[in-house]
Amino acid sequence: MTQLPPNEQEVQSPPATGNKRIGVIITFAVILTLLGLLAWGLKKAQAGPLDNGLAPDFTITDFDGRTATLSELRGQVVVINFWASWCPPCREEAAYLEETWRKYEDKGVVFIGVDYVDTEKEALAYIDEFDITYLNGPDIGTRISQAYNIQGVPETFFVAKNGELRGVHIGPMKSPQLDEKIEELLAEQYP
Repeated sequence: MTQLPPNEQEVQSPPATGNKRIGVIITFAVILTLLGLLAWGLKKAQAGPLDNGLAPDFTITDFDGRTATLSELRGQVVVINFWASWCPPCREEAAYLEETWRKYEDKGVVFIGVDYVDTEKEALAYIDEFDITYLNGPDIGTRISQAYNIQGVPETFFVAKNGELRGVHIGPMKSPQLDEKIEELLAEQYP
């Protein structure tokens, strides 16, 4: 092979470092985004269910086609119970919830049952078994349970007449817990 004199050698272009830099920047941005999403998810999971502030608004359609929108129930105490037919602790509280609903339904109290990750057939059998008469509907796409950041079922949220959350009870309700909380919320005075 014959070598050309130094001034006549072919000039080689430097490697494409610009493309490599862009690739590194994009990779770094993707990794940061994923880490941010992971941190956000962990923080949300550790936060637990909502228990104060304005209750997240939602509209639910019950198994009979009736709808209820939480924000339209202002002026009334609202008890929101997340349940599922496959949940043994939910069965423990079902009769007490219905009994308490019947006791307070004419006193400015509304109960909403939110059926979590269930089949309609099983949910309707559960409602029939416990003769539940308050509004119950499925949580389509788990939108409502995500808004309330539930950790499992049963969970019961209490909404004051002004639309603010006044606590959450995790696990089955037992007498007289629900009665006491409802009486407390009914007694609240507003300016």
